[in-house]
Amino acid sequence: MAYIDQFFDVLIQAKASDLHIGEGEPPKIRVHGEIVPIREEPITNEEASYMMSEIAGPKGWATYEERGDFDFAYEMNAESRFRCNFLKQTNGYGCVFRLIPTKIATLEQLKVPPVIKTFGHLRGGLVLVTGPTGSGKSTTLAALIDYINTTFSRHIVTIEEPIEFVHQNKQSIITQREVPEHAASFPSGLKAALREDADIVLVGEMRDLETISLALTAAETGLLVFGTLHTNNARKTVDRMIDAFPADQQSQVRTMLASSLRGVIAQLLLKKQDGTGRVAVNEILVVNNAVSAIIREGATQKLEDVIVGGKGQGMQFMDDAIWHVMQQGVVSPHEAYMKAIDKNRFQRFLPPEDEGL
Repeated sequence: MAYIDQFFDVLIQAKASDLHIGEGEPPKIRVHGEIVPIREEPITNEEASYMMSEIAGPKGWATYEERGDFDFAYEMNAESRFRCNFLKQTNGYGCVFRLIPTKIATLEQLKVPPVIKTFGHLRGGLVLVTGPTGSGKSTTLAALIDYINTTFSRHIVTIEEPIEFVHQNKQSIITQREVPEHAASFPSGLKAALREDADIVLVGEMRDLETISLALTAAETGLLVFGTLHTNNARKTVDRMIDAFPADQQSQVRTMLASSLRGVIAQLLLKKQDGTGRVAVNEILVVNNAVSAIIREGATQKLEDVIVGGKGQGMQFMDDAIWHVMQQGVVSPHEAYMKAIDKNRFQRFLPPEDEGL
């Protein structure tokens, strides 16, 4: 048993999502969005270096010491796997761990809108799953990949940093590749996928021009590409994709995106009013002829009207999804207001003490 496992045991007992270790600070866990310390004494330099080097191994520790950060996955036991990020900070060593469920939840268990399943039936194009860090993008994507794996015979290649959910082959063949262990970078992994007879490629993060460009090309050549971005809604997602390119290439990119984008699933997590955890809300854009024309023109401000009017096709506007959970009493008006795009719509429901927000 590794020294750090005692902290992970506390995290699991508390049903927490993350463990924060920082030299000079007490260890802390995140429970339902709130960060709380789990003991009073701060972590010392010796304790931090011992617990971190033990699980990183000599090669990983050397990489971390040299670079100042290091990402990998750690498996404590068959039930508990963690995404690990080592970092250096003002007080010295630090690390953050996110608990990854080893059992992949189904789309039904996640209670996501049913239209998300239809994205798994596509034979080509680009589907983007977006949201801030910790909004459950990986969980939703893992459920969608698992649905495809259970239903269809496809070759699915995932390129991740690090591998989070481990998939077993069912109807499909799944090849999971970790950056930088199995592929030097996301772009090199994506290029290789084009030569690996893949039907579907999952790109863990589309954070630079080269990755976005390759993903668009792969989608145009007939692969189904799933990618993630840190944007809060469909409009911002389309804008981010185009703005990643130099101005003189943007009209060409708009044309490529208009023809290859199939959908955007944006996700936010809201704190439940009863304190039992968090609930996911989604904005869903299903690309039709009207959406393609809007992207081609560069008139993304019109997307909201298309989404609001596209309910029959399974589309859903983020503020409407937030409104729905607020009306059901699942989340408080304050939480709804904080996460909404159009604050005015939610302002009148705030209790008097929150009026000044």
